[in-house]
Amino acid sequence: MKKLINPVPKPLLIFYFWSGIIATVAYRIIVVLNFYSPLWVSIAWYIGTVGFIIYFYHRYNVGKKRAQLVKDYKLIETVEAIKNINPQRKKALSYLVKTSLTSKAKWNSAIIFFLSVLALIVGITIDFIL
Repeated sequence: MKKLINPVPKPLLIFYFWSGIIATVAYRIIVVLNFYSPLWVSIAWYIGTVGFIIYFYHRYNVGKKRAQLVKDYKLIETVEAIKNINPQRKKALSYLVKTSLTSKAKWNSAIIFFLSVLALIVGITIDFIL
């Protein structure tokens, strides 16, 4: 049998969580900061962009790992083979396992990650190189 994927340590999970929260707040506060200072707008934008890079990289990896576990352990077939289970529970379990494979969430995270990296490169180029 294949090796289980080890979970991310709790402190790192908390870091990813707060990266996403801080990034979201930083982007939203830009509307207010526009009335005060272009410098603070830039600071908030960089914080938000870096935060999204960190957070969505993590979310992509989570989706990828979940799908890989479903494939490696043939979890769809395993759920379908279960006999002594309440039909509603079996249906719910089947839904969770199947959507781990079919969900587009990991691709959404990958696109946001790559666009955030691109935005950061463009922002650095414009602000510090040109």
